[in-house]
Amino acid sequence: MPQAAPPRSQQSYRHEAFIWRDADDYASVLTPFVEDGLAAGEAVMIAVVRRHANWLRESLGPQARKVKFVDMAKLGRNPARIIPAWQKFVDQHSGYGRPVRGVGEPIWAGRRPEEILECQLDEALLNVAVDPKIPLWLICPYDLRGLDPSVIKEAHRSHPAVMDGDRYHGNSQYGGRAHVDAMFGAELPDLGAEPAEYPFTSESVDRVFNIVTLEGYGAGL
Repeated sequence: MPQAAPPRSQQSYRHEAFIWRDADDYASVLTPFVEDGLAAGEAVMIAVVRRHANWLRESLGPQARKVKFVDMAKLGRNPARIIPAWQKFVDQHSGYGRPVRGVGEPIWAGRRPEEILECQLDEALLNVAVDPKIPLWLICPYDLRGLDPSVIKEAHRSHPAVMDGDRYHGNSQYGGRAHVDAMFGAELPDLGAEPAEYPFTSESVDRVFNIVTLEGYGAGL
């Protein structure tokens, strides 16, 4: 279970990774986190995939009705929508510095490498996009068994603190703003294929839509 929150008058932005191993681990740590927030009168938003949301709904029981659940599979389809969603939640519920809590899971087992890369950038950007004075306590779960070790390692670089199971500790691997700058400056990965070319004229421009649609479908978009 996370360490006790600081006094409400001293709360600021907190962005933490939670390394979990199974459903019991997931619920046993996150359920008390949510319950403590509700008991303190804080709004709570949980943005995770549906399966994991069901674990928490079952564990929370009737308390689940007080929580805002968001399907991250839909919200995170475009990772650029994640930070605005948290901003909207804070704007709606954190007036006059009122603390709020969230569970955000942009990366889960089964995500494509390209999606994971974009979500890793989103995780790093959260550390500079959110004003440190905003009293948002955000925990991001990472599946130790389902995700590649490189993804877990990256989670350590983008979160100032890490919970490994029920053990909570500061994180010496956290990269801060320098890590964000490095990610933006990195070269894009090799596409592994040559671009397709389709010449067209004003008489055949109507074919462009069909061509783009078929190419996008073939690329999995």
